[in-house]
Amino acid sequence: MNNKNRKTLAAVSERPERGDIRWEELASLLHALGCRQLQGGGSRVRFVSPEGLILRLHRPHPRPELDKGAVRAVQRFLQAMGVGR
Repeated sequence: MNNKNRKTLAAVSERPERGDIRWEELASLLHALGCRQLQGGGSRVRFVSPEGLILRLHRPHPRPELDKGAVRAVQRFLQAMGVGR
């Protein structure tokens, strides 16, 4: 995991949730943690952890930032993986 991924992990872990986390930064972090990205229909995307945990998200549009609900889902996913808080 590089320095940019560590900064993204710190941003995702903050409380209250931030609304300025970019999709590309999150995808890069999850790939660095060993997750596979599977494209669904439309804007649906699944990230599958090496342990088999699944995070389902909608790619944000028209803006590239995740909403706070998606950030909470990512926080729960990372916690289940044993990463972050």
